[in-house]
Amino acid sequence: MKIEIPKDHPRYQSLILREIVSEAMENGVVVPQGLIAHGRGECFDYLIGEKTQGHAIKAITASAALLITARNPVISVNGNAAALVPREIVSLAEETGAKIEVNLFYRSREREKKIAKILYESGAKEVLGIGEEYNEIPNLSSERRKVSPKGIYLADVVLLMMEDGDRTEALVNMGKKVIAIDLNPLSRTSMSATITIVDNVTRAMPLLIQKVKEMKRLKREELEEILRNYDNKRVLAESINLIDERLKEVTKQLFKPFLT
Repeated sequence: MKIEIPKDHPRYQSLILREIVSEAMENGVVVPQGLIAHGRGECFDYLIGEKTQGHAIKAITASAALLITARNPVISVNGNAAALVPREIVSLAEETGAKIEVNLFYRSREREKKIAKILYESGAKEVLGIGEEYNEIPNLSSERRKVSPKGIYLADVVLLMMEDGDRTEALVNMGKKVIAIDLNPLSRTSMSATITIVDNVTRAMPLLIQKVKEMKRLKREELEEILRNYDNKRVLAESINLIDERLKEVTKQLFKPFLT
């Protein structure tokens, strides 16, 4: 059922994103489980204040440096990402020379083709992972183990969006560097990734594209210095501390009479 969302609704943007993901499910791009993942992300977005925080800017800056210095970067795309940020995926790929590959937990040829169609309509020149011969990620039993021999299998840097813990661990164990955009700082994905951007993908991707454009003029040694100074555990700790402080502040403002 379609409803018109009033633009003055305090959660207008969030509700629009829900509609986009819901429609993508109806069209077979997103699976029902993807709605659950989106809702889980919304919860953590509440907790960080529904805006890009300082810890995310640090991670975005490091991510830009890593993508610029990568030899074979690949952007891994699932249904939710294709529904929410297809143009941004294509734009980032163009700016960094990254390949785009569809990689799904709930895999079917039909879903692969539908996601690829969205990406091509958004300007992609090539989309890997669509019914081609595949190699396998070692020590991974899900359908995500199947990756393009020209894409993720050869990549030195993989950017992925939404929670994907077991594959993140497997990719890191293969010696790859992983950039994760994940609103949950406590997820296995966030903990395992080389760089974790704790932010909504619809905010993080435009900022990442902008940062890549700005930093492409830097010398390689300057980019490498940024990466040497980046500590993902510290950045995750900052995000968790922010959530803790925000919860304390809300408790103090609204519930103090009940806590004395």
